[in-house]
Amino acid sequence: MTQKHVIVVGGGIIGASFAYHLVKSGVRVTLLDEAKERGGVATPKSWAWINASWGNAEPYFRLRQYAMKLWQGLDKVVPGLQVNWCGGLLWDLPEDELKAYVKQQSSWGYDIKLVGGQKARRIEPNLTEPPEIAAHAPEEGVVEPEHAVTCLLAAAEQKGAQVLSGVRAIRLAEDGEGIKGVMTDDGVLEADDVIVAAGAASPQILKTVGVALPLDAPPGLLVTSEPAPELLQGLVMAPELHVRQRPDGSLIAGSDFGGTEPGSDPEATAEQLFTKVKAMIRGAENLKMAGFAIGHRPTPPDGVSVVGRIMGKTGLYVCVTHSGITLAPALGELGALEILEDERDPLLKPFGPDRLLARK
Repeated sequence: MTQKHVIVVGGGIIGASFAYHLVKSGVRVTLLDEAKERGGVATPKSWAWINASWGNAEPYFRLRQYAMKLWQGLDKVVPGLQVNWCGGLLWDLPEDELKAYVKQQSSWGYDIKLVGGQKARRIEPNLTEPPEIAAHAPEEGVVEPEHAVTCLLAAAEQKGAQVLSGVRAIRLAEDGEGIKGVMTDDGVLEADDVIVAAGAASPQILKTVGVALPLDAPPGLLVTSEPAPELLQGLVMAPELHVRQRPDGSLIAGSDFGGTEPGSDPEATAEQLFTKVKAMIRGAENLKMAGFAIGHRPTPPDGVSVVGRIMGKTGLYVCVTHSGITLAPALGELGALEILEDERDPLLKPFGPDRLLARK
């Protein structure tokens, strides 16, 4: 039997997960990444929170919960990955909504509890104004996005995947029987299936074969500090300010986990946000801002993942989502299963692309 060949378009965390899970299953994989540096476009500019919470409807919660479980497994088998299961402290909601949120998530089996001010101060002793009530999810985590992509792609390459950096997908190649490959600057690369996992660029690629996928790509600004001694134990989600500390000691923050609206003067917005960071954390008063970045977050109109085959386009699979860091393992594993065995896992059933394409 001829070995199945799949092209993955997109070198961010989603594309890397597909490449890893497909090649692990014996598929010949070619990944195309337009960027010359590994990590994709949106992935490096992510706050990188791994969680199943934040008020999701139950089907989306279950998918995210499964993804968290898979991250725990990947952390043990992918060399160098290093997921930091540091937990999260959240009070970015009015008190009544916070209580309802914790009650709902707990009823679904999520490890999240309400804590009072004294416990919050023990969890994060360097907060200048600790909350009197907060939600604590001790099993939530974070990865460093570019490092995670590098580790997944290295593991995929070790198993035989071909990763082509700096190669542009100009359009999809189609014949009378369906999608047959991808046109690049060097000609057509043929494959049995093509996965479009190119984030905000996905609609432009899909448009080349007449598929109009609605997608928003709102900008998000994140600020980073120079390295500092240990100031935070885990993820902190306060009103209008989400911040965590990276392994090199730098702080990274936005007004929410997706980043801050940059406005007409991104540098001024970054300075204002960084002033809030310094005021929030004891010991950060004299920190200097190292820089800021603006990323565009691929977000379907209903806010949840778009993953699956497109009706009438044989050989074409699409996967676009916000919360890509959390969901990457689940979408890669379950998507690979669907491509190989034509079997769609129940966790993916609510998130097919045709629900959006039918609106056009």
